[in-house]
Amino acid sequence: MSEHATAVAGQLEIAHGVQRVGVVSLGGGLRSYEVDGRDLLDGFAAGERPTSGRGQVLAPWPNRIEDGSYEFDGKRMQLPLTEPANGNAIHGLVRAATWNLVEQEPDRVVLDYVLEPQPGYPFATAFGIEYALSGTGLAVTTTARNLGREPCPYGLGQHPYLTLGTPSVDTLRLEVAADTVLLSDERGLPVGSESVAGTELDFRAGRRIGPTMLDNAYTGLERAPDGRARVLLDDQGSGSGLTLWVDESYSYLMVFTGDPLPDVARRSIAVEPMTCPPNAFRTGESLIRLGPGESTASTWGIEPRLAGGGLDGR
Repeated sequence: MSEHATAVAGQLEIAHGVQRVGVVSLGGGLRSYEVDGRDLLDGFAAGERPTSGRGQVLAPWPNRIEDGSYEFDGKRMQLPLTEPANGNAIHGLVRAATWNLVEQEPDRVVLDYVLEPQPGYPFATAFGIEYALSGTGLAVTTTARNLGREPCPYGLGQHPYLTLGTPSVDTLRLEVAADTVLLSDERGLPVGSESVAGTELDFRAGRRIGPTMLDNAYTGLERAPDGRARVLLDDQGSGSGLTLWVDESYSYLMVFTGDPLPDVARRSIAVEPMTCPPNAFRTGESLIRLGPGESTASTWGIEPRLAGGGLDGR
């Protein structure tokens, strides 16, 4: 194992050139991403527990399920209300689980976890996640496989908070190539959708975030010929920036400036890849149905842009 690839007390680190990534076995989440000594994630220290969802894997559903209840194949399910103030089940069932280290190389680490059947989700599901660094940045690939004898519902998300080192995100330029935004009620549940055209939520052409408060799921993503959709974040003062990209399995991006959460409020911006919208277990919208033995994979990543012009700083 390389000096840059370590695994101590659930703290996993990989490296490639000037890039350093920290991963935790708790929840299989992304703790940190540093490039040339600068943090690109508003993460958390080794040994700490993540707050406000930092870097967490959101499976087998992202975001919220109304009343924690849903129907699947004619059976009524009831999940624990993990957001009791709003009466919702939130962000899946694997965030507090201890994931297993499967493989580790200097620039790559793979973890897995088996979710056993439980109240509200009586489906055995195997998850795997790979964090891999290359000359272009970080790629995160998550897999899920139905271990049971009946179909199961599935959705996926992850919760990175992006930063370019500025005291506030207000000065940063944000570009979100999406033409539709979901409208939510006071419980964070979708109640409709609208075009972003002519609204303060339109970031298709890229503009300064300013005072805009964001806690919105975007869809209708514009995709490049490679099938990827991209979000750009730039600090025009320093000339640095980053691109968060998602493959075709991710149709939604939750963008959140963290205003109600004091530990992250407007000092970073969460851009959360999601395969389905909030409340998908109830609505069925973009919900993945995994048959017995079936599997699915989803990939997203971050490509840094240094002021010097490359990941080697030159």
